[in-house]
Formats: sequence, C-alpha cells, structure tokens
Amino acid sequence: QVQLVESGGGSVQAGESLRLSCVFSEIPYATYCLGWFRQAPGKKREGLATVDRPGNTGYADSVKGRFTISKDSAKRMVYLEMNGLKPEDTAMYYCAARRSYCSGLDADSYNYWGQGTQVTVSS
Repeated sequence: QVQLVESGGGSVQAGESLRLSCVFSEIPYATYCLGWFRQAPGKKREGLATVDRPGNTGYADSVKGRFTISKDSAKRMVYLEMNGLKPEDTAMYYCAARRSYCSGLDADSYNYWGQGTQVTVSS
C-alpha cells in the first residue's frame, strides 16, 4: 500500500504562484509513475502532470508552460509548481501513484491517491 499526503494549497489572487507538495511512502515497485490531478466541483478529475522513476515528465496541454512537476526521490517528495494561476485553476488537487510506467493522464489507471489539497484562485 502506497500512501500519499498533499500539502501547500491555499487561496491566492489571479497571476500568483503556488507550490504543492506530496510526500509518498516507499513505493515497492521497480516501475512507477507519480501524477498530479485536480477536480473542480461538478467536473471530472483532470490529469495535469506526471513524472516517472527516472524523472521523465509529461503535461496536459492545459497547464503546459505554467505548471512544473518535479520529484525528490531521496525525500520521497513530488512537487507541482503552479505559476500564473487563473480562477479556472480553482479545484481540489491530488497526487497519485501508478504501479507502472507513465502512460497518459487517465485517473482510472492510478492505484493510490492522496486526500487532496484545495487551491482557490480569485480574480
């Protein structure tokens, strides 16, 4: 069982930045993928970014160039740096782990989830 705990959410003004953090327990798989997702009220969970064990990253078009995912394996941390935040970025943000290589941003393919951290962006 992999456990993940997010932190770093909050309320900001449009144009500001936030860095989300996620600490994860030891992942006992040779191959894994870590991802950031978000879900706004009444909407589907949306994949944002992924990072695999070697550190390769992938992004959804909606956040490419604004959001950056990174990982510190020694600290068992994964981060999401979010710049130029917009009101439409308001959502609950989740980190998740998948027992396989990164392949897209399908939330259903991820096996373990954190409890989420709320991000609210006001105009």
